[in-house]
Amino acid sequence: MNFNQFNLDSRLLASIRRAGYLTPTPIQEQAIPAALAGRDLIGTAQTGTGKTAAFVLPILQRLLDGPRRRARALIITPTRELAEQIHGVICDLGTGTGLRSATIYGGVGITPQTEALRRGTEILVACPGRLLDHLGQGNARLDEIEILVLDEGDRMLDMGFLPDVRRILKHVPAQRQTMLFSATFPVEIEQLARQSLRNPERIAIGLSRPVHTVEHALYPVSKHLKTKLLLRLLEQTRTDSVLIFTRTRHRAHSLAKKIERAGYKVTSLHSDRTQGQRQTALNGFKSGKFQIMVATDIAARGLDVDSISHVINYDMPDTADAYIHRIGRTGRAERTGDAFTLVTPDDHDMLRELEKIMKQRLPLLTLEDFDYDAPAPVVEPTRIQPRRGMRPNRSFEPRRPATAHMRHK
Repeated sequence: MNFNQFNLDSRLLASIRRAGYLTPTPIQEQAIPAALAGRDLIGTAQTGTGKTAAFVLPILQRLLDGPRRRARALIITPTRELAEQIHGVICDLGTGTGLRSATIYGGVGITPQTEALRRGTEILVACPGRLLDHLGQGNARLDEIEILVLDEGDRMLDMGFLPDVRRILKHVPAQRQTMLFSATFPVEIEQLARQSLRNPERIAIGLSRPVHTVEHALYPVSKHLKTKLLLRLLEQTRTDSVLIFTRTRHRAHSLAKKIERAGYKVTSLHSDRTQGQRQTALNGFKSGKFQIMVATDIAARGLDVDSISHVINYDMPDTADAYIHRIGRTGRAERTGDAFTLVTPDDHDMLRELEKIMKQRLPLLTLEDFDYDAPAPVVEPTRIQPRRGMRPNRSFEPRRPATAHMRHK
């Protein structure tokens, strides 16, 4: 099958060719005809399979006819990174159509967004909180929305956005086309689907299994040796484009500093960084300025970099679903990729869950000449000293010397 068979406008077909799309992916092949026919959709697909274009192309096709400078399509997404990615796809595929797209999200100044809304735009790509701000201030109107897309539904649930989404739905016409995309369907998302979609067509591609183009490897290690093992892995790995995941933003920042001291060009992506810093990090990673990016799960979805060769889980993710989305950043567009995970004794329960999903035992690998038995560094206790000018309170002195007490414990 090819894109000509969708009977898309010639301007869209030209943009598809310029973007380098050759044949539709499975999710595009199933979703685009149904969306073009005006059907409500519930879509599930592996990450990196072209899901965004599967709803963007039908939106562009429909909006070619009808009024301009009015918000007629609304795409709600959980993160600003994903909003920017979707906006980029709209701009690429909508070249020559005259259709406009505006992104609406927090963490940046509201004035440019307000001006874009006043000038008029046909497509809004928005995060829930900031969109509600604009609605409350009278900057945005949604009463002419014809197409609504709820992207990454389960992620919006995880981030606590479902109440905001329900409030936004009250501003959107009941007579509309709605498309809901979610990697998993917990009870709350199924309930949202029943309330907001009409007789939807369900499309499921690659349910709950990691992409087949990724090779998986586990590296057992003690907690205190994780950073040393990671640096050894990097020495033996082609580090043109490596994405490393940590569980916390503090660890992402500190680990990036250690990798930088080892001589690599590295950046980080986490919630402590401003939107400008995040965008600079993403652009630098995409362009190859940075070989390595250390990120929290904020980057697990919506990071559209086809050339990532390795994903390394410095910390095991909290859920199997998070693992799937992390490693889905590599092995995209039928390229091959590698996913390395550092596994400590505390991670065994999560490891069993992963192997259930994979339906296979994952290989446990070790590095030659690495000292896995190196002891943890001894941290000397800090003795509390009285502040200058104050006399110690004798009633709180320990009955035996502090050093002996610490040794006993």
